Amino acid sequence: MLENITYFFQSEPWAFYTLALFLGLSFGSFLNVVAYRLPRMMERDWKLECHEFLELDPPELETSLASLSLATPASACPNCGHKIRFWENIPVISYLFLKAKCSSCGTGISFQYPAVELLTALASLTVAYTFGVTIQTVLALLFTWVLIALTLIDIKKQLLPDDITLPLLWAGILLSFFNIFTDLTSSVIGAMAGYLILWSIYHLFKLLTKKEGMGFGDFKLLAALGAWVGFEYLPQIILVSSVVGSIIGISMLLIGRTKQQQPIPFGPYLAIAGWIALLWGETINSTYLSFL
Repeated sequence: MLENITYFFQSEPWAFYTLALFLGLSFGSFLNVVAYRLPRMMERDWKLECHEFLELDPPELETSLASLSLATPASACPNCGHKIRFWENIPVISYLFLKAKCSSCGTGISFQYPAVELLTALASLTVAYTFGVTIQTVLALLFTWVLIALTLIDIKKQLLPDDITLPLLWAGILLSFFNIFTDLTSSVIGAMAGYLILWSIYHLFKLLTKKEGMGFGDFKLLAALGAWVGFEYLPQIILVSSVVGSIIGISMLLIGRTKQQQPIPFGPYLAIAGWIALLWGETINSTYLSFL
């Protein structure tokens, strides 16, 4: 069965790329839900745990927040509570059909939703084109979707949840047993070095400035990236993320979108650099070494 499916996609690449686009659009819609709900779920759980630790009465929670999960309740308009029907939730198409407004109250729908769906679709298509009809494509798609979710959450909340980064880390090490993207030794060293590099920078910066330069989630994310691609690509990831972060940060300062002392999340730049390393890291390193 699997061989027949593989043969079909190899002989009909248009179907393979169409499937990648469809999955990207679908999961892009789901990632919008994850980015909105997971931080709220974590804040709720933290509040409950704090009250339990301090032996206080459980806090009063809204019914919708108490029962909130990634699957329930069904999506609804935050303004009027209108339950979103399935034909109103078709990626990109529904946004255009509804003219970016709620069908019930006319409240505007954020452009973030179709933008994330399109971004996820294009990234998924790029992964499919790069790796072809292989197991690497399936796993790289999961890697891509997880990084997009982390990017959205970090941009909004300046938070990289352990619920996502730690499973990503262990998944990278597990895959290295089968040499999917790298070998076990490189993966384990990459995970350890990725964490220790940013951990060391954090403490050195704190020692010199008495300020915290980044969060512990960044350490765990770089460790996860190192586990997936191997320690050989860590210098590339750090360099690319630093350059991209500097360019975007300076640009935002110049156009007045951020203040000088306002913290800027570093996770999105690590995610971009890690994704590039997984897809084209070997080519980039080989090109760089050829110049040397």
